[in-house]
Amino acid sequence: MILKLNVRGALLLTAAITALVTLAAPARADQCDDIAKQLASGIDKLKINFKAANIIYLTHPAAKELSLGCRAQGKTYANELYAKGDRKPAPQFYDLAGSAAAIIFTLPKGDTTTGATRCLKRMGLLRGDKVSMRYKRLNMECTRTKTDAAIAITRPKDE
Repeated sequence: MILKLNVRGALLLTAAITALVTLAAPARADQCDDIAKQLASGIDKLKINFKAANIIYLTHPAAKELSLGCRAQGKTYANELYAKGDRKPAPQFYDLAGSAAAIIFTLPKGDTTTGATRCLKRMGLLRGDKVSMRYKRLNMECTRTKTDAAIAITRPKDE
């Protein structure tokens, strides 16, 4: 009888401790969602549209498409910013890409705006419609079609 009481008490104590630890552990939000919220609060007129898999789609008047890609298993990058605009982007598009990259990759806005502008302006007759460059430890890939220009900015995992 005494043995049953001790086992029962130990089980109740274990269950109570497990419940307390589970309740006391902070709920972790997805890091990608946190970055998207920072983007929405840091850039005027930027809105979070929806999330699908590891990509959060965003909207802004200066861009035709805007998305934030987050880390997936087996990928070589941590985060990716993708922005698509007109073939000849307006200054607002350069500013949007630079501001978003500054928030995502925690770099100064001037540096990221300069890198995005250089990448997008290098496309043309001499260099073609696809330009890849590296600026301030960021990989930038700019592409152009007959109607659109796009930029994808990533940082490798190991940096």
